[in-house]
Amino acid sequence: MSVDETVGVPQPGRSSKRNERESTETTTSDTKDSVVATGREDTDRDDTGRAGVEPILDDLAAAAEMEADPESRRDLTMVRRIAIGAWIVLMAVHVALYGLAFDRTRLIILMCLGLAAACIGRRKFITILIDWAPFALILILYDWTRDVARIVDMPTHWHLAIDFDAWLTGGVNPTAWLQEHLKQASPPWWEVIVSIVYMSYFIIPYAVAAVLWLKDRAAWRRYAACFVATTFLALVGYTLVPGAPPWAAARCTAAEVQDFPRDPICMYSPEAKEPGGLLGTLDNEYPDANPYVERISARGWGYLNIHAASNLVEVGQGKSNLVAAIPSLHAGLTMLLALFMWPRVKALGKTLFMGYALAMAFALVYTAEHYIFDIVLGWLLAAAVIATYQIIDRKILLPRQRRRAAEEAAADSGDDRRPDDARASTTAS
Repeated sequence: MSVDETVGVPQPGRSSKRNERESTETTTSDTKDSVVATGREDTDRDDTGRAGVEPILDDLAAAAEMEADPESRRDLTMVRRIAIGAWIVLMAVHVALYGLAFDRTRLIILMCLGLAAACIGRRKFITILIDWAPFALILILYDWTRDVARIVDMPTHWHLAIDFDAWLTGGVNPTAWLQEHLKQASPPWWEVIVSIVYMSYFIIPYAVAAVLWLKDRAAWRRYAACFVATTFLALVGYTLVPGAPPWAAARCTAAEVQDFPRDPICMYSPEAKEPGGLLGTLDNEYPDANPYVERISARGWGYLNIHAASNLVEVGQGKSNLVAAIPSLHAGLTMLLALFMWPRVKALGKTLFMGYALAMAFALVYTAEHYIFDIVLGWLLAAAVIATYQIIDRKILLPRQRRRAAEEAAADSGDDRRPDDARASTTAS
């Protein structure tokens, strides 16, 4: 057995082997210190635990990991807690002054500030820029291009989803039926839950992304890729098939939308010239409720007298693409979240994530934000993205990872099998 094997120094066959033999104790000590300093435990491995082929950006992020020893990390714990507390205060002040961040630019900036606070003593701040900058830029690009349908002047579909829902339910419009049986003149207590579920779309998918990034960057990369793919495929739908939501159809008559307009004046009226518009009048179980379909996704906050929250939602809705309905991205991303987390959580987690997707679907239909047609397409889109990711992962990425791991193992074992005199001869030459 050689001296190098005795002290446990790896033998990868590099040019520094002569120096390793001359200072084995120093090398061993440095190796141990580097392991402690990096504090990494295969954070960049795939879900199978095997080291894989990492993209360039991930290699950079791996190199930028926090290089503090355990003692230093403990010293920064209090600093991290103070920073997180300051971020919470900042968020509260921001919401109070400017409202909820519906636009992605503000949302991602605020989230990255929170991640920067949570990373103190754990990772270097540059990892946030390396990992999140491409993700943020892509989503901001999405916001810039979501009005492509307006630019190319695509006709807006007013009857497509209505006809599908009627076919699916035997002639009954689900939104009209739900509001007919459940809507009251004033919001009941349970509409608070409906409004919270609807608003959570602007928070929960991004919060899950942040948690995944802190705990499992390999899973985060997969989630981010699926998130971006779903978002941009939905954009294709908005561009090719602009669709009016139920609340808009309830404000417009057939004559007003016969030319497939994008944003007719009737959309901005509180009710249609003909009661109920395209969706007809309601035979309400609660007589005091308005006899037509209404947009009530923010109404639940009125039960708690938090009118600022409802105003925030309504302002955000006014700035959005009003005919971006086919498919429903609210339904698509919440189902994507449920399907992605399904193999990663236990039974309770599965129930919560899938229940969240179903609760979002109910909220969207009841509040007149989407038809069942939109929701089904959103779910199918999410399922297609997840299935594609799994196929790519199983057929391409994992085999490459195994192949590279096998090549590295073969190279290392090949060096170790060489006799000591051969190694010495190689070194001398």
